Amino acid sequence: MQSYDYNMEKIKPITIEMFYTLTCPNCKVLKHLLNDILPDFEDKFVLKTTLANAPIGMIRTLKLGIHAVPTLLINNEIVFREVPDKQVLINKLKSY
Repeated sequence: MQSYDYNMEKIKPITIEMFYTLTCPNCKVLKHLLNDILPDFEDKFVLKTTLANAPIGMIRTLKLGIHAVPTLLINNEIVFREVPDKQVLINKLKSY
């Protein structure tokens, strides 16, 4: 007879997507901020960066109504259209 432990299921990480451009100074600040904060959340989040002025990025920005960078999405929902304060970002991530 086999025994199964259903509590050991792997939970899929939450996707954070950051839209940026190469010349945007605020984008660099936000990316650095995310790289500092996300290790504290272990494997709960996965960061995806999308170059907004690349062909695929342009299509996604049009579909999502993104007109400025940096823009941060969590689970395909826009949560920030600027660089948030560090504590505000941490509190937002803790709410997931």
